[in-house]
Amino acid sequence: MWYEILPGLGIMTVCLIIPGVATAQIHKFTNGGKEKRIARVPWQWYLMDRDKRVSGTGRYFDSKGLENIH
Repeated sequence: MWYEILPGLGIMTVCLIIPGVATAQIHKFTNGGKEKRIARVPWQWYLMDRDKRVSGTGRYFDSKGLENIH
């Protein structure tokens, strides 16, 4: 019957979800707890450069709060 496809469908769904979740977790681990940012348009690149400059460490993922910006 139609329900015989459910185990195979479940396995395929899990196998398709694992790479995306694993990639996000690896990016969080390597970038200090934040996901990797991707600059697809010039405005996003500008924001990443700004964050890199403001952080004081030269890394966009080391952010400071507004109270620490001089």
